[in-house]
Amino acid sequence: MPDHIEVILRTIFAFAILFGGARLLGKQTIAQMNIFDFIAAISLGSIAANLAFNTTLPLHHTTISFVTLVIIIYVISLLALRSRKVRGFMAGKPTLVIQNGKILEENMKGMRYTLDYLNQQLREKNVFDISEVEFAMIETDGHMSVKKYPSFDYVTRKDLNLWKQAERYMPIEVIMDGKLILKNLQENQLTEQWFYEELQKRQLSLKDIVYAVRSSNGSLYIDTYDDHIHSPIDQE
Repeated sequence: MPDHIEVILRTIFAFAILFGGARLLGKQTIAQMNIFDFIAAISLGSIAANLAFNTTLPLHHTTISFVTLVIIIYVISLLALRSRKVRGFMAGKPTLVIQNGKILEENMKGMRYTLDYLNQQLREKNVFDISEVEFAMIETDGHMSVKKYPSFDYVTRKDLNLWKQAERYMPIEVIMDGKLILKNLQENQLTEQWFYEELQKRQLSLKDIVYAVRSSNGSLYIDTYDDHIHSPIDQE
């Protein structure tokens, strides 16, 4: 077999098993990663790269290595679900960097965490004055959680005694890319007749619509192909 054909086939196979492994391990690995997820992702990627391009390595050797690593990660993830100790050991624990308004320098030093980075992450939380912060914690994925002093916190509806009725429905997509999603209608006790009656009220037909969703208050939001916007602000 020519080398370039072998590389193409190995690349397709590497992508397939990497995709399969990611699906098996779930969304956590591709979301905000902790230390364990980061190491797992790098290891899987390295093996997949060797599988695709290193033609000197037998295909079955790298495949066995990849499958073994996926099994190890999967087993450790299951153990972490059942044991807080395993979870803490593999992913680490959140670390306080501000407590009662005081910066905890020793905790920051242990993480090699600088004041510049502390201020940067506070700004990302829309906190530009550190004196507003009562507690700040670095989560296992490296992101910061912040609790402001009550006097600097946001006012809620409850604080103002403003009560809002709970939303009646979960938003349901009815049309996506011009196609009617019958499954969503059936699962939410909606009928095609109801939908077409709604279209009739708006003097629209199915071919006019690119997207439609039944909103949380029960009304139907519809976006048509023709938006009647003749001078878009931003046009590709």
